[in-house]
Amino acid sequence: MKIFLVSEVFILVFALAIAVLRSLPGPVFFPLRALAVVYVDLFRGVPTILVIYILGFGVPALQLPGVPIDPLFWGVVSLVLVYSAYVAEVYRAGIESVHPSQSAAARSLGLTHGQTLRFVVIPQAVRRVIPPLLNDFIGLQKDTALVGLLGVVEAFRQSQIEVAASFNYTPYIATAILFIALTIPLARFTDWLIARDKRRLQAGRLA
Repeated sequence: MKIFLVSEVFILVFALAIAVLRSLPGPVFFPLRALAVVYVDLFRGVPTILVIYILGFGVPALQLPGVPIDPLFWGVVSLVLVYSAYVAEVYRAGIESVHPSQSAAARSLGLTHGQTLRFVVIPQAVRRVIPPLLNDFIGLQKDTALVGLLGVVEAFRQSQIEVAASFNYTPYIATAILFIALTIPLARFTDWLIARDKRRLQAGRLA
């Protein structure tokens, strides 16, 4: 839960920043848009487990002064980097779903592009993408087990220790039940949000 919650906070912020960079208009912002595209393509193309191995084992092995060597730190960084690429695309879809007339109306009132994004576009975009965001975080919850490959003692790693000591595989079942207990409520909450949005949409059409 600690790994999941810490990663989720950083992912929400970092991914939104990437999505905003990709939505900046004009040729002057092309380098930033290109950098954001490269980032998203890179971390969506590399398997999560490989990123965890590269950062979790590779960076501490360099023994750079001032660079953390804690495997938990690099495990969280790996999850943030990978999932931010996916969540950024979710945010970008939400931003692009906001009708251009909304931005035009805001600009006509004297708002700058940044203010239009902050007060008009992003609030609407975030509300629209909450269900797919929750689906991504269900995947994140499960992938926290991969951090155990670095030696961090999380739920799956602890079950491995217990099995190795007793040759009883019940801890694996207990770990699976733990993940299910955490994931199913989030999945049902996502379904409820989707159903609520459908009801609102139908009510709006009828009105």
